Amino acid sequence: MTSKKQVIIIGTGETAALAYEYFTADSDFQVAGFAVEKKFYNQKNFCGLPVCCFEDVEKCYDPEKFSAFVALGSGELNRQRTRLYHLTKAKGYSLVSYISSHAFVWHNVVIGDNCFIMEQNVLQPFTKVGNNVIMWSGNHLGHRSQIGDNCFVSSHVVISGFCQIGENCFIGVNTSIGDGISVGEDNFIAMGTVITKNTAPNSIMRGTPAVAHKISAKKFCQVEE
Repeated sequence: MTSKKQVIIIGTGETAALAYEYFTADSDFQVAGFAVEKKFYNQKNFCGLPVCCFEDVEKCYDPEKFSAFVALGSGELNRQRTRLYHLTKAKGYSLVSYISSHAFVWHNVVIGDNCFIMEQNVLQPFTKVGNNVIMWSGNHLGHRSQIGDNCFVSSHVVISGFCQIGENCFIGVNTSIGDGISVGEDNFIAMGTVITKNTAPNSIMRGTPAVAHKISAKKFCQVEE
């Protein structure tokens, strides 16, 4: 009988498949099954494990015996992942994080729940990562910087020291953010952008150096409020 802690994954998309792979091969958790909302329920098994309806998930997996991980991507500026994060908590589940054994995480880094931190991330001293944050592979989070809740940081992003990243942001591949920069909440930062000045909330930033797009980030990402 396994001594690993039992976790269920919310979602059956590619992010959920990756979460299953990483939790299984590189964590103290064992994935027991999956759950998906009834309107998306179209298969009884995923990755060789049972799938149940999210609306009834606590009947299948007792929150006192199982933890959960919400595995959705960055759609709608992370709103769908965030919505299910709160609904899962409301059902009584504790939300766990995955931190790759191949990431460098200094001993005093603070990481919230339901985070997914993949290989080759570097998190320097005194950094903080909020709840429900995804950091894809190969990013740098400089000393004293903070990432707010519900963000998605793509690969090979450099966030220099003393930065503040607002909630719900998407940061595209190969973005660079200079020392001491504050990125406003609900920012969509395009691939390869260089941020040299503070940004306003609800902005699309692109270019080198970055300039704000005329369209708001929420409109571009079809966020419904």
